[in-house]
Order: sequence, then structure tokens, then C-alpha cells
Amino acid sequence: MPSRRTDKLKPASVISHLGVMVAVAGVMGVLVAGLAIPFAGVAGLGARDVARSMDKIPADLAAEPLPQRSRLLAADGSVLATLFDENRVNVPLASVAPIMRKAIISIEDYRFYQHGALDLRGTLRAFVTNEVSDATVQGGSSITQQMVKMTLLNQAETDEERLAATDDTYERKIRELRYAIAFEEKYSKDWILERYLNIAYFGDGAHGIQAASRHYFSKPASRLNLRQAALLAGLVKNPTAYDPTNDPERARDRRDVVLNRMLELNVISQTEADRAMRRGLGLDVTPSRNGCVSSRAPFFCDFAVQYLMADRSLGKSPEERRSLLYSGGLTVKTTINPRFQRAADRSVRSHVFPTDQAIGGLAMVQPGSGEVRALSQSRPMGGNKRKGETYLNYVVPAKYGDANGFQAGSTFKVFVLASAIKQGIPLSTQISAPQTVSLPNNSFRTCDGPLASTDVWSPENSTGAGTYDLYSGTQTSVNTFFAQLEQRTGLCAPVTLARQMGITVPEDDVVPPFTLGVTNTDPLTMAGAYATFAARGVYCAPRPVTEILNSNGKAIQTYPQQCRQLLPTAVADAVNDVLRGVQEPGGFGYGAGINLSQPSAGKTGTINENMSVWFIGYTPDLATASMIAGANSKGEWITLNGQTIGGQFVASAFGSTNAGPMWGDAMKAIEPMLPDTNFSVPDPTAIQGRLVTVPSVYGFSPSSAAEVLRRSGLNPVVGPMVNSSNSYGSVAYLSPGSGTQVGTGSTITMYISNGVPDTPPPPPPSDDDDDDDDNSGPGNGNGNGRGNGRGGDDD
Repeated sequence: MPSRRTDKLKPASVISHLGVMVAVAGVMGVLVAGLAIPFAGVAGLGARDVARSMDKIPADLAAEPLPQRSRLLAADGSVLATLFDENRVNVPLASVAPIMRKAIISIEDYRFYQHGALDLRGTLRAFVTNEVSDATVQGGSSITQQMVKMTLLNQAETDEERLAATDDTYERKIRELRYAIAFEEKYSKDWILERYLNIAYFGDGAHGIQAASRHYFSKPASRLNLRQAALLAGLVKNPTAYDPTNDPERARDRRDVVLNRMLELNVISQTEADRAMRRGLGLDVTPSRNGCVSSRAPFFCDFAVQYLMADRSLGKSPEERRSLLYSGGLTVKTTINPRFQRAADRSVRSHVFPTDQAIGGLAMVQPGSGEVRALSQSRPMGGNKRKGETYLNYVVPAKYGDANGFQAGSTFKVFVLASAIKQGIPLSTQISAPQTVSLPNNSFRTCDGPLASTDVWSPENSTGAGTYDLYSGTQTSVNTFFAQLEQRTGLCAPVTLARQMGITVPEDDVVPPFTLGVTNTDPLTMAGAYATFAARGVYCAPRPVTEILNSNGKAIQTYPQQCRQLLPTAVADAVNDVLRGVQEPGGFGYGAGINLSQPSAGKTGTINENMSVWFIGYTPDLATASMIAGANSKGEWITLNGQTIGGQFVASAFGSTNAGPMWGDAMKAIEPMLPDTNFSVPDPTAIQGRLVTVPSVYGFSPSSAAEVLRRSGLNPVVGPMVNSSNSYGSVAYLSPGSGTQVGTGSTITMYISNGVPDTPPPPPPSDDDDDDDDNSGPGNGNGNGRGNGRGGDDD
């Protein structure tokens, strides 16, 4: 039944309606002048006043493109998220079911295709019918007039313009009529109906017929049936009052009004009307999710949006870029792999709970392309702090996520390792690494020369002392080993390499402890850096987006790979060979049970006071960075020690035992989806170095001898003073000795003469001497004093 009017038209409203007829007289001239002018007299207006008012209105109204929602698609084409200011998807009229077109015309403007901008007969009939029936049965404005009103409201930029578009005034009706006439002259009826259906609001956040159809019935507008079309057609008059999700009974009554009108106009038969009215609404509501919060990968979505917001080619200002993203009807193709994302989410959620005093994060990057496959963090996206929610994205760089990052600990040792190999230091190079070592800051060279500081850096080991080569020193992450290795490489090379791989290293961090990871960073950046080694030295900047299409499906922006060869393949292969040791027996990763069936490599990281722990591992096809950082509800750093994380008490946190299992659980789930690719075998010269002959520097001053040794690609160190007939302070002998073949980068110890001749050894014992006598002389198996043949290990 028609809804009963709750109020009578007031005299002012009657005058307003009559004013429309006055406008007709001004526009259409003599044909209707006799009808309208008398009403003009009632309204206190003259024909000249009407004409003058019409002349003041511009003759044309630009129909700007309607705001449309944008979609973010995963790499498999599934919808990741929608972004919109108005939930709208424009469709051509041909993509709207014919019954829907008939329904909207029947209830709103049944003579739409017979009249011009104004249906005078329809307006008078509606006016009289509504008054006689004491109910709002028929609409008075034509579809063209309604479309004009919607256009003015949609394009209003100020409150004043929005008020002018909705005021129930004579002036507004005159303005709408003038624009409606212009539209009728410029566009076809089909164009007007198409825009009307796309611009109309259908309630519950659905703008346009396509969004409404998908929202209320989970189907495209092309597949609407009679009762569905009648329901949607009835919503346009009052989308809020007739919203079927809020008031289904009132919505059904309104639907039946539309069906009765279609029956009255012989658009449908009595049987069709009865059958449709007997049935319920048949809703199949699909929620209209807007933004990244409701996405299945909210922090990846947020990263993608911020990545695009930083692209100035999408708009000169942030406002322009946002408008394009949220109103441009774009299709954004992203790089996320939903299966990888699910594996990452499951692992993070099982190891770190939202309300823990810690943040867990995983980032996955494909080597050789930089495509970001997954981003996950333990704190959900949202504003409810009691539930552990946050809008800060801790897994991406600060410029995209607003978080400052965390120190990455010993994962930075890889930059020193790679620099050493590139400089020709063999993997077999052995360095004595005591429990603690004291190294002057000015013994470390930066790109501008030695550090000016005279302070002494004294790192300590957590793994014990010993002599290590680059394999064993990395496998067990020996601090004093890497401190001395960094002393040899200098700071310039490893810092430069880290910066080239996207890590922001401030000048204040260009200090000896750089190798221990004092720089704040994030999982995504570190995953991208380690992916460089997996890709045999090719660094590709991490990217979440590959292409943007406009609403017509045309590419308007592409994001190709940004890759370059940062390291020689032989260097990267050698790094991979070393880091594989972390995942093999004796390595921290293997000991934690996180090694994979496929070949994998990795590096642990733990910072002072155990405030953050890391494990960054990779196969040739996927690099993943895992981080757990201590942080309270305010985001302030705290230690992980003594906390309960993921339901488990943590007495002392480490990269291998905390971040490592989170990495392992995710990677083990993904491993079956990855190709079975092996790392390339490293060049033997990277392991042993180029063989050179140790030159003779017998009797040289230590400085001169050191220069000769460096020119040969060797690393000279000064040993203790020994008895020698050489002049005081000159080189007595070397170890390994002159004439020996060693690899480049090997350490050569220079023993310095104290000027006291060596005492000759006693004569060998006679045959009848006791066999149990000590036969060892002063050389103790290491050669005698001057022969430059002192053997033994380089301690």
C-alpha cells in the first residue's frame, strides 16, 4: 500500500510547485504560457521575472565523472581490498537488466522516453494525485531533473553548494529545469538514464545500480530479476527510510508499490505481480568493506596504498593522489601471494599474541624481482589498544608505516662478510677471536679516512673464544671475529653496500659497532637486502604494485622491476655458501630445528639487552625476514627477557630460538610451493683466495715490510719481539714464512727482532742417551729462529 503522508503541503510548498510551472512558461513559451502565467500571478511572479531568473543560470552543466571505488588485486587476481569515498562501480546501460530499467522508469518517470526535460502532464497528475490520495504515490520530477539534482549535489565542493543543491526553493527548481533542458538537448535519453542509475544512492553505502545489486543481492545488475529490481527501484525515493537491512517490512511495502505501478502501466502481468509480492525480499547481502582495515592483509594493503600515495606521477599533491585512489575506479595489481600471506599470518599469530609486550613481524620478498609476497605483524590493524590493535606498520620503512624500526643486531654482519669477499679476503682466512678485544676507533677507515675518535671499542663474544675462518666465524656469529674483519674491510664498503640495498644508515651509525647492527631498520628492508644474495648479487627494490588500470581497463601506470647488479655473482655465491652453514649442523638455525628440506641460508641477530631478535633466511626463490621486538602498548622499547610471548615464558630471547621458529613455521608451510632450486657453487678462488708467494722482507722495518705484504694481497700483523741477530726493531721472520704459497687476504705475522742473537740449539743426543729425554728445542717444531720457516697456526 502507498505510504500515508504525515503532513499536508503547506502553502509555501504549493507556491513552490506552481513556480515550476512558471518556469515552464519562461522556457517553453506560448504553448504553456496560458497555463503557467496564471499560476505565476498566484505566486506573485511575472513572466518577465521568470525569464530573467532563467537567463541568470548557465545554460550548461558539466557532467563530471562519477566517483568510483578502486580495487586492489592480489597476484592471483582475487580482490584484496576496495577503496572508496562512494561505493560505486559505473556500468553501461546495456549491463543493467531490462526489468531494472523498466522498474525505475515505471515508479519515477513512466513517460521518460516521450517527454522532454519536464513532463508537465506527469507533474500535474502527480501533484493532484498525491493531494487527493493524501499520500506520496507519484513523483513529480522527471528522471532528467532528478539526475540534475544528484549531479549538482555530487559535484558540490562546499557546504553552501550542497545546501543550494537540496534547498526546497523556487530558485533551485528553476536552476534544475534549465540544466535539465540543456542535458536533454546535448545527450540521448539512454545516456541520461545510464547516468541516473549510476549516480543514484540506494542506501547502506551503495552508490549506483551495480554496487547496490552486488551489495543487496551479491550479483551484477545485469542479472536482477523482477522482485529485486522493484526493491531497488523503490529505494531511490528515500534510501534511508526504505533500507531493507534496517527495516525490511517497510522496504517490502515500498517494493510492492513499485510492482503495483508496473502492473498499472502494463509493464508486468497480474500473475507476475502476484508471484513477486508473495515472495520475500530475498536479500543476499555482501558487506561493503572499505579500506585496508577489513582487508585479509591489512598491513600489506596499507603499504601498497602508502607506496602509491608517494608516487607524484599520480597527482601533484597528496589530496589529488588520494582522490584518484579513492574515487578513480582504479584496478591496482599488487604482488601479494595470498597463500604465502596466510602462512605468514598463521606463524606470526601463533608465536606472538596481539596483547603481548612484543611485536612480531614477517616480510617476504621474491629475489630477482623485489615483489613483496607477504607482510604480517602480530598487532592487528585498528584503534582498540586494549585488544593490542594499532595503525602503525612495523614491518615496512618508516616513510610508509610511521614506525621507527628496530635494531637488527648481527644480521648486519653480512654486509661486512660480503665486503670482505669482494675485497679478496678468502673464506679460509683465519682470525684469532678472543672473548673480548679492544680496537681503537681510529683503526677503522670510513669513506673519508680513519675515524677521528680516539675511543677504544671493546666488543665481547657470547659464543666463546677461538680461531675462526669466515665460515665458522659466521656460522656461530662471533662478535670479536667480525669486529676484526670489519677493521680489515673498513667501514666504507659495508656501510655503502647496506645503503645501496635500501637501508637508511645515518652518519651517526658509521661507527665500529655497525657490524653488530646498531641501525634501526624493518623486516621488509632486510628481506629485500638478503634477497640480493639469493639473486646472486642482483638487488631489486621491494615493490608491492606492478600496474594500475583506470576504470576503462587501460593501464595508466606501471611499476617495473628496479634491479641492478650490486655484487659480482662470485661474491654473492660465496656469501650464500657461508650463510648456508647457519642452517647446517653446527649452525644456530640447524640447532633451532628451522632448517628446510630445500637448500636455505640465513643469519641470526640479537641486540643488547635482548630488546629485539631477528632471523633472516632465504632460499634461491624467497627471502623472509622474521623479527620479534620488545615494545609496550605505547610502542616504547623494552627487553624481551622475562616476558611471556605467544603463551611461552622467555627467560632470555635470541634470534635463533625466538625469531627463528617464527620464520621456520612460515617457510616450512610455503616450501612445497617453491621451486626446487639450489644455490650456485662458489668460485674456488673465493674460498682459498688467489695463491701468492709470501715475499721476503727479512731485515725490513715493520712499516716497509707491511707495505710489501699488502701489495701482495696479504694482511700483515705485528707479532711479539724475538731473539734475532737482525738489527733491533727490524723483521726477524714471518709466519707463514717467505716463499710459502698462501691465499690472498691471508694473515702474515711479522716477528720483530730484539737485537739479541738466538742461542744455537744443543747438539743432538748420542745413541746411548735415554730415549725419554725431551727432544724439543727452542723451535718447538716451528722452525728455528732466523729461517723464516716458522710454522704453526696463525693464532
